Amino acid sequence: MNAPPRPPSSFPPRHGSGLLASFGHAWAGLIHTVIYQRNMRVHLIAAVLVGLVGSGIPLGLAEKVTLIFCVLLIFFAEILNSALEHLVDLAVQQFDEKARLAKDAAAAGVLVLALGTVVIFAAILVHNWDTVRTSTDAIIRQVALGLPLTACILVLVLPQRRPAWVDVAAFTAGGVLMALQATQTASSVFSALTAGLLFVAGAAAYQRRREQRAPRA
Repeated sequence: MNAPPRPPSSFPPRHGSGLLASFGHAWAGLIHTVIYQRNMRVHLIAAVLVGLVGSGIPLGLAEKVTLIFCVLLIFFAEILNSALEHLVDLAVQQFDEKARLAKDAAAAGVLVLALGTVVIFAAILVHNWDTVRTSTDAIIRQVALGLPLTACILVLVLPQRRPAWVDVAAFTAGGVLMALQATQTASSVFSALTAGLLFVAGAAAYQRRREQRAPRA
């Protein structure tokens, strides 16, 4: 018996359905979360600081993998939390106690992961304290380059309106600082992580500006 034809969808079709288009949709979801979720922006800045520490202090393979996994896991949890919030808002058009509890539980999951990451990060620093203590020059260099780099990324992810040249200057300065930092990095993996976060912040600033210029319906 033939299945009945599916009714036409009321949603506009997506542009493309191949592998590259799927990556594009996933990238759009990531950038959307950075733009509209304050906690995601906080996690991004925290990840930049983790990347700066990892690229300035020589750590073992286990410590590197643990920190990178924690950063990516928090990003995943925050994106999933954002998706759940949108689904709840779509399904429940008015206040409902169960909807609030669902949102609170999802946010609690992200909070537990974030607190766990802080504990793991502190434990790694304590375990490698002798290395930290003997890496004074590297720490000074990371502070001198890392703090301005973090400030540039913070400017890019802030939601406030600003002239376009501010974003361009912040992204350019961040790229220069990132290049200087990478010349004497203790871990190319953490430097690549930091560079990727700078690119994500720049893409979020660009997309936010496009949406602000778009005419409202």
